[in-house]
Amino acid sequence: MKPTRTLLVLLAISLPTMPAYAWDLSNLNVDKLTSTLSKVKDLQTVDEPSEIQIGNGVAANLLGAAPLVKDDKLQAYVNRLGWWLAQQTERPDLPWHFGVLDSDSVNAFAAPGGYVFITKGLVLRMRNEAELAGVMAHEISHVLRKHHLNAIQKSAQLGLAADAASMAVSSSDNAYLKDKAISAGSEVLARGLDKDDEFEADRMGVVIAARAGYDPYGLPSVLQTLDAMNPQDDSLALMFKTHPTPQKRLELLDGAMTGTMDKYVGQVDGKERFMKVVGEYAKK
Repeated sequence: MKPTRTLLVLLAISLPTMPAYAWDLSNLNVDKLTSTLSKVKDLQTVDEPSEIQIGNGVAANLLGAAPLVKDDKLQAYVNRLGWWLAQQTERPDLPWHFGVLDSDSVNAFAAPGGYVFITKGLVLRMRNEAELAGVMAHEISHVLRKHHLNAIQKSAQLGLAADAASMAVSSSDNAYLKDKAISAGSEVLARGLDKDDEFEADRMGVVIAARAGYDPYGLPSVLQTLDAMNPQDDSLALMFKTHPTPQKRLELLDGAMTGTMDKYVGQVDGKERFMKVVGEYAKK
């Protein structure tokens, strides 16, 4: 059986003592509230179909803000590369989806259930396929470790507690819980994950890239590019807001990779294939 994790557990609600006239309970549907809270408490785990459904909603919100680049050749190339990387992991059978967002910002995103996106602004600053593989493997690692799902859980807990305290109960409990999770997931993308999650995804990303046959130093190479860019560049604003500094990530990766990844140096960088697709797109 595949492991599951807690998603939505209602926090205990502690309300201060207040005069009776402060509360209008005349319209309170106690049976409705009890039923809803019971369902929230019973939702102890997230199975894979639910994870995929939540990720689908988060991805839809992301695509609403930045659609996919309209270039079939580029999208097919990124999907083939992403699929190959995913096959090197413990969750190869997820319905993985990869795409390049039509945004000049420099960033990449993941959502639960196997959704990975990278902006054209970041792709066009890369030099070879190993760099692209490193970034995509980093995002794949977030999905594998359910980093966003865990963050959604924490965010949704607070939101559900607040809603229950104000008796804001939807007429459709299951739809309400799903929508709350999707909303929390979109907030996580804008706010960013914990630094430790990012560092873990960096370490896992270089390993996945190496397993797939790529030079594991592709991701550090991208981080060096980002570190050399002007931090005041508007295209970096969200990246720097949601991620640790490239310098800090490089320092930690250097400690983790030294002596363990050197034997993989010289593996495929895929520059010719990368330039054939990305270089052609860049000329349009």
